[in-house]
Amino acid sequence: MSRPVIVYIAMSLDGYIAKANDDISFLSLVECDGEDYGYNNFYAAVDTVIMGMRTYSKVLSMGHSFPTNDKEMFIITRSQKTSKGKINFYTGSPVDLVASIKEKPGKVIFIDGGSYVVNTLLEANLIDEFVISIVPVILGEGIPLFKNSEKEHKLSLVESKSYSSGLVQLHYKFLN
Repeated sequence: MSRPVIVYIAMSLDGYIAKANDDISFLSLVECDGEDYGYNNFYAAVDTVIMGMRTYSKVLSMGHSFPTNDKEMFIITRSQKTSKGKINFYTGSPVDLVASIKEKPGKVIFIDGGSYVVNTLLEANLIDEFVISIVPVILGEGIPLFKNSEKEHKLSLVESKSYSSGLVQLHYKFLN
């Protein structure tokens, strides 16, 4: 059995993962002491993380660092950069990357954003599951999680959870 590819992401009620200027401050609306919305358990099942360069740069700009010893990371970028430890800068197609990783033995492949990476893999039918946390805010504009597509993607609800912060988390698997 191939490894699952899971998008684990948060978005506003109207479907935006960030404001137009990459501002994700709306996520702070649901920050609660001691509540990680299942992230730590999910992340423990992951051995590969894939994200776009804008997502990577945004996380770094917020003062966070990435562990370089326990997860293989691939940062999708248009410009060649030198890899650092297990952080690999990848200039090829996200489709080719995920297809090659998916067939190797391992654990969950975590797609951490952004919109370009998610939509490219969605159109290639390389995503197995979505875990989407809906933050109770309407942004009105920004970077949508999903782009317009001519394809229809049918999903099955695995689980839904609601939290006292107002966040609702939806876990879907694709129907075959």
